[in-house]
Amino acid sequence: MPTALWIAHVHVTDPEAYGHYARGATEAIAAHGGVFLARGGRYVQLEGNDRTRNVVARFPSLEAAEACYRSQAYQAALAHAKGAAVRDLVVVEEIA
Repeated sequence: MPTALWIAHVHVTDPEAYGHYARGATEAIAAHGGVFLARGGRYVQLEGNDRTRNVVARFPSLEAAEACYRSQAYQAALAHAKGAAVRDLVVVEEIA
């Protein structure tokens, strides 16, 4: 089964609230086998909408990444991000 990448592009508008999200999300992602490959850090925006925070996590499968997103733990964390950030999130399967 191919692994999958969870890719988020984020513009944080309330750092304190978003910090609560990040702590809870970190735990939920790890609980579903996710590992961070990039989290913030330097980037170059070449096309599209610029978001100042970019996050990439690898999961064992697309299904594991989706299960993480839909989990009670992640949804509880996500409640802190509502109104605290503008986000785009996509999960894509890696090429074997």
